[in-house]
Amino acid sequence: MTRWPAEWEPHQAVWIGFPGDPEEWPQGRDAAQQEVAAFANAVADEGAGERVVLVCREAADAEIARGLVQSDVDVIVEPFGDVWLRDTAPIFVAGPDGLHGRDFGFNGWGGKFEMAGDQEIGARLSDRFGLGNSEQGWILEGGAIDGDGTGRLITTEQCVLNANRNDGLTKEQAAARLREALAAEHICWLGDGLAADHTDGHVDNLARFVAPATVVIPQAEADDDPNAEIFDDAARRAESDGLTVVRLPSAGRYEVDGDIAPASYMNFYIGNTVVAVPQYGAANDSKAVDRIAALFPDRKVIGLSSQALLRGGGSFHCISQQIPLQA
Repeated sequence: MTRWPAEWEPHQAVWIGFPGDPEEWPQGRDAAQQEVAAFANAVADEGAGERVVLVCREAADAEIARGLVQSDVDVIVEPFGDVWLRDTAPIFVAGPDGLHGRDFGFNGWGGKFEMAGDQEIGARLSDRFGLGNSEQGWILEGGAIDGDGTGRLITTEQCVLNANRNDGLTKEQAAARLREALAAEHICWLGDGLAADHTDGHVDNLARFVAPATVVIPQAEADDDPNAEIFDDAARRAESDGLTVVRLPSAGRYEVDGDIAPASYMNFYIGNTVVAVPQYGAANDSKAVDRIAALFPDRKVIGLSSQALLRGGGSFHCISQQIPLQA
């Protein structure tokens, strides 16, 4: 039986991208590097967590990374374009013959940010770590989907059915492809993702599984939250699909240089011993950590700054891709 393990199941390792390209990070690159290093150190958990591998695009970045992380964090060099490995690295399924990577096509989130190296980084990482890998022949980013390990998957129509990914792909065709690639037997289709999200609505900013058939979705608390209707629509759809929905605080209206930014506590990462929750200097930062901690009593749940990372378009879940433990 082949299945896509849930993120809370044991990992043998996690790949984390390390920001380096000054053209991609014209502001706050040093701060973003420090945030990623803090994230890596937290997930490694002084050797108690999983193996953490920081992936750097060149040797100069690797030298900086080694100066920021603890000795139990590995640093490697593999050229890439953009840093968001959730979307460019393979997604691993577990089957009778062990782990196998599903390497989907990537076109820079619908042609917005196409960069050299992003189409090949998945295969190169798999080869380097001796993991099986197969190209899937269609475009899908890891941040566009989330699974609960039992064959349930959640996604958004805005992203997966967008003409800028796989032009002409129908919902039925997408479901069949997800079933074939990731053993998705039941798909919950949400509508739109967050406002001002360049990914066209990645679900890992909107709804995340925290247990089988149980998802967390934000709830707006202020009248000026630009995502209030999106959150409520997502919750209605998930409940109608038979999922248990837990509402968590929203980061609220969040701006970067005067523009709305997709700040979301949903972009947490579930490690073997630690759950890392992004913090934005927003009113609900501590409340979000406390609420997520109640959902993961067997792990340390910590809040870590992600303000500089958000300038680049993402947070901890976006920048990482876990490798499940071999069954």
